[in-house]
Amino acid sequence: MIGLILFGTFFVLVFLNVPIAVSLGLSTLIGLKYLNFSFGTFPTTMYTAISKFALLAIPFFILAGSIMDYAGISKRLIRFADVCVGHRKNGLLAVVVIVACFFAAISGSGPASVAALGGVLIPALATAGYDKGLATALISASGAIGIVIPPSIAYVVYASISDVSVGKLFMGGIIPGIIVGVCYFYAAVWASRNNKNIQHHPKASAKERWNAFKDAIWGLLMPVIILGGIYGGIFTPTEAAGVAVVYGLIVGLFVYREIKLKQLWNLLVDSAVSSGTVLYIIASAAVFAYILTTSHLAANLSAALLSFSSNKYVLMVLINIIFLIAGCFLDANSAFYILIPIMMPIVREVGIDPVHFGVFVTVNLAIGLITPPVGVNLYVGAKIARLPAGDVIKNIIPFLVAGIVSLLIITYIPPITMLLPNLMG
Repeated sequence: MIGLILFGTFFVLVFLNVPIAVSLGLSTLIGLKYLNFSFGTFPTTMYTAISKFALLAIPFFILAGSIMDYAGISKRLIRFADVCVGHRKNGLLAVVVIVACFFAAISGSGPASVAALGGVLIPALATAGYDKGLATALISASGAIGIVIPPSIAYVVYASISDVSVGKLFMGGIIPGIIVGVCYFYAAVWASRNNKNIQHHPKASAKERWNAFKDAIWGLLMPVIILGGIYGGIFTPTEAAGVAVVYGLIVGLFVYREIKLKQLWNLLVDSAVSSGTVLYIIASAAVFAYILTTSHLAANLSAALLSFSSNKYVLMVLINIIFLIAGCFLDANSAFYILIPIMMPIVREVGIDPVHFGVFVTVNLAIGLITPPVGVNLYVGAKIARLPAGDVIKNIIPFLVAGIVSLLIITYIPPITMLLPNLMG
């Protein structure tokens, strides 16, 4: 009964367009009342959930991404990728994916990547003859790589729930993120195969490439500093987020000089609002997860899934289906807090590596960023392109197929994920 109350109330509120954080909070309050738990459990559990040191990385990574966007990093990365491959057949499509992968290593957020890159790349693709709806769909899909390639806020949240090393998750996400990007590139090539209006940029000279590289070098160095510092043992992922903020401010204020002192207040407010939203969702979802655990609902659901099959590969299919459906309605943070307590006993029982599990379920939820009805990236992209959301949604199908193909590859070939974490020990 408690399961029906929790999930039923939650999904009814979501379908009524109540914000997810509020839906989680209200459904958990009703659950607490039904179980005769003290309402004092609610604020206590919320505070405990967000007081973890690892979660301190979230506001810092959000702030770092905002700083690098204000600093003009995205347009410099786009120019550098364009002079390198923009002249080739389908070169602009490659530019989108390459820049999305680089920006993912800065922002750690899917919608942030779409917002930062869409304003420049969507008009560029449309000018080159690509369909504007397809261009927006590609930007929206490529932006979802932001939660797969490290540093990823989703990995930080998953690590805080499952007690898995954030550094191993970051390392494990690199190759899968590239695979997702390659699949999206070929999906875009296939979708535009009959377009006769596509134009190619002239080939850049060696001097132009060198100048673009020098201009973009400070942006290219940021993921090197973040990831290199973590894997080199110089600082923790949380400390790396703070380093990224300081580095971004230095670049924005003194190197590129595109951030003005009067902009800092708006920059900080925007980042604070985004951070508050994420952490409030985490806090509310933690109470939801607490009820799942204390009422033994999570254990019962885990046992039910294990009774269906004990075959690891069959269970992987079921887990992917569950997370793909969840991604249609939930953001990654909420989905992790609701589903990880149910799935983790299964993962341990059948011998799936928690790092591998964390990466492939994150890919599931990255696909959710471009899956209606919630599909946040779709609506961000449509707003930037000034298109009806329906025009973007009808062009997203090739990318959904490509995302599922990449998901199957990552799920069923664990060495793709585990190669770098194992090399790093």
